[in-house]
Amino acid sequence: MSRGFGDCLAAAMGEKGPLCVGIDPHPALLDAWGLPDTAASLTTFASTVLEACGQVAAALKPQVALFERHGSAGLAALEQLQRDAADAGVLVVADAKRGDIGSTMAAYADAWLGETSPLGTDSVTLSPYLGFESLRPALDLADRNDRGTFVLALTSNPEGQTVQHMGGTSSVAASIIAAARAENDQRQWEVMGPCGLVVGATVADALQKLEIDLSTFNGPILAPGFGAQGATAQDLYTVFAGIENQVLVNSSRGVLAAGPSAQGLRQAAEKACDELVNAR
Repeated sequence: MSRGFGDCLAAAMGEKGPLCVGIDPHPALLDAWGLPDTAASLTTFASTVLEACGQVAAALKPQVALFERHGSAGLAALEQLQRDAADAGVLVVADAKRGDIGSTMAAYADAWLGETSPLGTDSVTLSPYLGFESLRPALDLADRNDRGTFVLALTSNPEGQTVQHMGGTSSVAASIIAAARAENDQRQWEVMGPCGLVVGATVADALQKLEIDLSTFNGPILAPGFGAQGATAQDLYTVFAGIENQVLVNSSRGVLAAGPSAQGLRQAAEKACDELVNAR
């Protein structure tokens, strides 16, 4: 049996630690790096982060929208990043937040998880708000191709509460978490399944309010919010008590602000990773 995404990620986290470095080429950040707001700068930006952080971070997470805003040339830069990361043996989470129904969802699945797609990569973020089962084409293709998914479940943005918290202790968020757990129960894996969740690092109060227990979840959790967004390493291990080894902790601004120096980026990534490991 080939090793699925969840087990590959677990191995990378075991070797390097739980850090995921975001690749977010915002116009202001490009400017701070002395780069113009062009598609060519995206390639420079992304390759610098890969070179500096690829051996420190368990995964890299490009923010797809910031590549899409440059049109086909921006997507070409993203494709190049994903090829280079694959060649370097670095896992990628494409933060695309795709979600649709039927043949359209199948097309998204082919684009991001297909073996022959130029955009195909290790894993992709998905939006379940047309119903968890609407994601079926992506869930099935990810499993067939030993790739992974991260489904939005409980995010820290205030707007998310209007949907995710609906139902109180029988919340939308709880139903998504249960569905993802059941999805992994149907798959073969050793350490953790291929269907992951996106859960913010600052949602401790929401977990308590909604009476959500994450301790039995059986897949990876992508946790944004560490560092510049306010969550400390200790906060993370309070939120994710009992499943710490399954949590991939994203840091974007906290690392990227140390650029454009590759040495500065690497040192910032190493510092973040050390904080996370030492807080366990």
